[in-house]
Amino acid sequence: MATGILGQSAPAAVTNTTVYTVPAATTATFNINICNTGSSPVNVRVALAATGTPTSSEWVEYGANILAGQVLERTGFVAEATKRVVVYSDIATIAVSVYGYEA
Repeated sequence: MATGILGQSAPAAVTNTTVYTVPAATTATFNINICNTGSSPVNVRVALAATGTPTSSEWVEYGANILAGQVLERTGFVAEATKRVVVYSDIATIAVSVYGYEA
């Protein structure tokens, strides 16, 4: 079982990107950190989804604005086996980290 960094990505713009998938027969407790590394504001979405294409009910952030050089952090997520952390951004200037532990 992993602890610490569970997944990281620098997603392309306007693309749903799976950053982390909870392994089979595992429960994960984790936090999500999204850093805007660019010089312009960025709008992001975050989902806990069954597939790489989230449904409308799976988004936990939708259209959150992150200013240049700033961070959006969501904490305390618990997800069952095969759930995915999916991130979407309107500009390709974000760095995403999912960190926590699996049990």
